[in-house]
Amino acid sequence: MSGGGCRVAAVDLGAASGRVVIGYRTDRGFSLREVHRFPNQPRTAGGVLRWDARALFAGILDGLRAAGAGGEPVDSVSVDGWGVDYGLLDGDGRLIADPANYRDGRTRAPFSAVTIEGGVGGVDAARLYQATGTAVHSFNTVFQLMAERDLDRARHVLLVPDLMTYWLSGQLGTELTNASTTGLLDTRVMSWADRVAEALAVPVKMFPALQPAGALAGPAACDLGLARPPQVIVGPSHDTAAAVAAVPADGEGFAFVSTGTWALAGVELPAPVVTDAAREAGFSNEVGIDGTIRFLRNVTGFWLLQECAREWRADGRGVDLGQLTRAASDVRGLRALVDVQDPAFVAPGGMTARIVRACLRTSGVTPDGEAGIVRCILDSMAVAIRHAVRDAARVTGRPVRTVHVVGGGVASPVFCQLVADACGLPVVAGPTEAASWGNVLVQARALGVTGASLPELRSFVRRGTRLDSYQPDEQEEAWERADEIVLASRDRGPGLS
Repeated sequence: MSGGGCRVAAVDLGAASGRVVIGYRTDRGFSLREVHRFPNQPRTAGGVLRWDARALFAGILDGLRAAGAGGEPVDSVSVDGWGVDYGLLDGDGRLIADPANYRDGRTRAPFSAVTIEGGVGGVDAARLYQATGTAVHSFNTVFQLMAERDLDRARHVLLVPDLMTYWLSGQLGTELTNASTTGLLDTRVMSWADRVAEALAVPVKMFPALQPAGALAGPAACDLGLARPPQVIVGPSHDTAAAVAAVPADGEGFAFVSTGTWALAGVELPAPVVTDAAREAGFSNEVGIDGTIRFLRNVTGFWLLQECAREWRADGRGVDLGQLTRAASDVRGLRALVDVQDPAFVAPGGMTARIVRACLRTSGVTPDGEAGIVRCILDSMAVAIRHAVRDAARVTGRPVRTVHVVGGGVASPVFCQLVADACGLPVVAGPTEAASWGNVLVQARALGVTGASLPELRSFVRRGTRLDSYQPDEQEEAWERADEIVLASRDRGPGLS
């Protein structure tokens, strides 16, 4: 295939919306253009919060048809999305029920059973981490499968992006970057942790064969109305893996913060670090492309802000988040703080009241109005990212000289400056659509359009996107006080309800 003819579709599924982006080769490298965006609206069915998988797939099909409008070719398509959630297929390959949403509370009992002393079947939190290198979170796939009611009817477990790939291509598979979010994959040997799964009565063999990012699933098997069916390419199907592949770093010594509903903060490693220090610090070893490991911590991201905005709009208030964020820059900083990692912030609904109560409990003050709540969220996220970046450097022994912020947070100069200030390090911000960039570039390489290594792929991003730089201020003492406030509230234990 000639370089000039490369035109690929990147499907990026997020917690609030999905998008289809076309990436195409140019004289200078690659360029991206969004052609379709569609909502992702969870709903409750059978007492469980679920994703509407068929609506997501319909949005993907609409986007691919839009990409091919006017007879333009689409050479390939690949799907990335969030981790941990899955669909179950029966013996005829049909979806049994919509995938459960990781924010549903059904995993509380199995999570508690494993994390108390003694655990389940001899597996406690320490042993589970030692077997997989994955931070033990209640939303991990392992706990979802322990809580699953439909397993006896199922033949296959497909993570959400793999489900979309199956519907596009007819081919079953489990892509490695997303498999590493399940809490069931041993990232040291890239295979399932069979003994732990067996002890927890989790049927890990129901996952189809593991596949690396860049594998070919075959031509699209569904009617897209295109001149010719595109090749369906596997992954990197975890959106954070795709985003980190597109971090425009030039060399080593960088930390990444991939921002969206979550802020995934950490460093890139050549091999997993599975130690007691890593476990106690809450870090996961997740698979990246080209043999890399994303050593990262899940930091609560713009979920808090998204929930507040949803609540304000439901009350009939006009909400312009860009304007509110700019107004937040005029609010006194590091005054009203919360611990964004408090599990009481996980569930949807009533977020503004919870934040106000948490501010009073944590810092002895309440935020003033909407701009004050936004400033509280941004400051508190920056404190949590500061902890993650510094802890990653401490646990791995790898110094960090620059922080790369990618994803939705790039659009907020206030947030990016706060990250620079909190970390005491220069920040490079961009690209916003990092997951789509990583998705596109891995597809191009799989098609043979470029044989680029990971550093060369990142050079395409540097040439093809706008990057902004932020220098830290000299307020280390103020951030240290903010640390003390948040950590002291954590020592008192959860207190929000």
